[in-house]
Amino acid sequence: MPEYRIEGISAAGKPVQGVIEADSMHAAKTKAGQIGQAKGFRVLNILPRVTFVYKVQRGADKPFSGEQKAFTRAEVQDALQKMGYRVLTVNKRFLSLKMKPPAAEIVTFVRVSADLIRQKLPFNEIMQLLVNDIENRTLRDAIKDINLELKQGRDSEKAFLKHEGVLGKFTAHMLGLASKSGNMAEIYESTAKFLERQAEFRKNLKSALITPIVTLVVLFGAVVYYVGYIFPATAGLFRKFNIDLPPMTKATLAMSDFLTANIWLILLLTSVPVALFARYLTTPRGRFMMDKYIWGVPVLGPLLHKQSIEIFCRVFYALYSGAGENIEVIRLAAEACGNKYMESRIKGVALPLMIEKGAGITEAFEATGVFTKTAISRFHSGAETGTVKNTALQLAEYYEKETSYKMRNAIDIIQLGISMVIMVVLTALTIVSSETATIRPKNPAMGETVPVSVVREIGRLT
Repeated sequence: MPEYRIEGISAAGKPVQGVIEADSMHAAKTKAGQIGQAKGFRVLNILPRVTFVYKVQRGADKPFSGEQKAFTRAEVQDALQKMGYRVLTVNKRFLSLKMKPPAAEIVTFVRVSADLIRQKLPFNEIMQLLVNDIENRTLRDAIKDINLELKQGRDSEKAFLKHEGVLGKFTAHMLGLASKSGNMAEIYESTAKFLERQAEFRKNLKSALITPIVTLVVLFGAVVYYVGYIFPATAGLFRKFNIDLPPMTKATLAMSDFLTANIWLILLLTSVPVALFARYLTTPRGRFMMDKYIWGVPVLGPLLHKQSIEIFCRVFYALYSGAGENIEVIRLAAEACGNKYMESRIKGVALPLMIEKGAGITEAFEATGVFTKTAISRFHSGAETGTVKNTALQLAEYYEKETSYKMRNAIDIIQLGISMVIMVVLTALTIVSSETATIRPKNPAMGETVPVSVVREIGRLT
């Protein structure tokens, strides 16, 4: 989260200064005003912490460039001069856009960290190695800042959560918790496994949905172009001679007339609802409703349901192994599951039952209605034997294998369905074209039939 420095003056005329975190300059001004009103000082200025690019030289050595975050140019210049450098230039970076790093970069960062932690490498050395190797500037700056704050003794969870916009809320919380727990290697390993599974599932889901959707859109566009422009140019000639048309040709020409006459109205009536629906899905309510009903979608719905349970169980296991507070573990696992409806049911039903009525974990989970019978049965067995944590891991591994296998089958089924649609459409177009080629108009003078090619040739010559 961006940092801002507040500069103000108290009622006694003394200067006041402090640093706050906010999502934007507007939010920083609002927060500074509230703090100033509560503390009794007047805000004079708010400075964002930005990146400065500098060029320095030491003695007769070759000049070199670098970057440093600060609130003012003077701070960077003073710090460099104290280090014995001759400052040549210090300029604010013109473009400091921060795009969220690709998911693959974050997965790589967590996986490499987990592997190096298992090799007993000191954590500050791990962070420094990753800072030097990571290419994505946003992620590199975040890790550099986290490493600096950890060296300064700041709470690790706060240091990581400060960059949840880059790492993701769940990842930042897990890594922050790991740094101050006695189970760092296991939590990093579980987080890496979670991110890898999430990335793999999303990749498979895109393969199952994006390619078929693009194929159908292209096919639909090709059919519209054929029916609206190509077919009338070849078959429309028959209407000039008042020739009786076969049923499919007649229906296709009528469809072509309708499309060409109402193309803009059709585009408006199709694109506006789609855009509004897509916009609705980006709202909290829209996301909740989509997550509530998406489990009922054939083929993919059950897979998404089980994948949410898998993620919940994997996170539950990882956090439970490093923390002993069940309520907090369940809440965080619910937030990480990726389904707003499931998260709402666990937070709104399961947790109140456990807190207010002392219900057991099995009874609370069953009341939510979002866990499968298999999951409820396994949690029941785990609660009776005192192995809830291991039960969660077993469920996660079980659903990982099941969803991976069934996702491949789902992709095959969807691709088969798309192939069938393409075959039907191409067959229909072929039949219509063949039917048009069989039309033989009558010669009004001789009462004989003349091939269509002759009619076209006469029309061309005359």
